[in-house]
Amino acid sequence: MAKGFGVAHKCTIPLLGRPMLDYVTEALRGTGVATPYVISIDDLSVLPPDPANRTVLKSGRSAPESALQAVANIGTYPILITTGDHPLLTPDMVNYMLKEADESRADILIGLATAETILAEYPDTKRTWFNLGGTRVSGCNLFAVKNANGLRLLTAWQDLERNRKKPWKLVFAFGLTPLLLFVLGKLTPERAFAHVSKRLGITVGPVFLPFAEAAIDVDKPSDYALAEAILKRRSAPA
Repeated sequence: MAKGFGVAHKCTIPLLGRPMLDYVTEALRGTGVATPYVISIDDLSVLPPDPANRTVLKSGRSAPESALQAVANIGTYPILITTGDHPLLTPDMVNYMLKEADESRADILIGLATAETILAEYPDTKRTWFNLGGTRVSGCNLFAVKNANGLRLLTAWQDLERNRKKPWKLVFAFGLTPLLLFVLGKLTPERAFAHVSKRLGITVGPVFLPFAEAAIDVDKPSDYALAEAILKRRSAPA
């Protein structure tokens, strides 16, 4: 995507004249939560000056490794993690995730949206679906780490990252039983998160966001076109 748009990094691809990353940081600031934030990127020089109090770190070899480095830099919990290619993120989405995390006893929570939620708004969008017991879900690039135990999922994710688009391989990484349940269509979201939690020795929980756009990041040209259309609609006079 970066090469196609002639920029050094994907998060600086312009959308309506602004880098994608601007929309992400604007959403975070719009929550009203006064907290430091860290941006992890492989080339620090591509970011323009920012008057806000932020830390910029050189990214690691993978997204999970970069997240672990950023968490270590902040050093306090809870921590919200998202990605720089999520220009449709809004303060409402972030606040919903933070509220659910605050009320949960899980060590780490993963933001998800169901196919029902997404396709009701955008029936033609192409997402990577995980079919969990008849409930199709897609990731929202939102993670809430409640404490240091939650980092175990990020550590495990470093080994799983290469299979993130292959649901059955991801499931098999947590044992034969969940794989059999997955193949038989009996691996419900509750069972899936219970197996992950047991395998890692922590509590991993889902947050089902009621926002279709929470699951739309920009990985391909069709995503870009959809994000651009949505942003134009948002900016149009009421």
